[in-house]
Amino acid sequence: MKRAFALTGAMILALTANALPAVAQDAGPAPKGPRFDFAQVDTDGDGKITPEELQAHSAARFAQADTDGDGTLSVEEMVARMEARQAERLQRGAERMIERMDKNDDGVLSADEMAPRDEGRMFARLDANEDGAISQEEMEKARDRFEERREKGGRHGDHDRDHDRGHGKPWKKHND
Repeated sequence: MKRAFALTGAMILALTANALPAVAQDAGPAPKGPRFDFAQVDTDGDGKITPEELQAHSAARFAQADTDGDGTLSVEEMVARMEARQAERLQRGAERMIERMDKNDDGVLSADEMAPRDEGRMFARLDANEDGAISQEEMEKARDRFEERREKGGRHGDHDRDHDRGHGKPWKKHND
């Protein structure tokens, strides 16, 4: 009975871990993290996922996390699996960042390549009262606006500043 509950729990965990990014796509821009890999679950390649294929996929994911092979997941095993997945996401993110910002194609980023593309514009956006300095209050308000947009599915983390923002207050012109 415990095994049935463990397998059911593992299946739910696997489905939600893989399905949530797909659901989030409806709420805003597509996530850059892992997505449900249909082909990986559709082991016979017939274009359909059967309950047996889903069960096998869930069992394999559970077994991968169950490093001591005792048929249960301890807190330590769950944390280790979460950390491994986080490390994989961070690795992919760093690779994408280098790919996007490495102007001389040497595979690493210099301080110049990492420098903000238009600091003046960002500074002007944060300097709400246009006094030439950013107060703690202005920084906190900016953080609050960022959190609001993120909660509403805004373009958090998107560094393409040439797009139409479509939300929040527009970029201020900064007169140098």
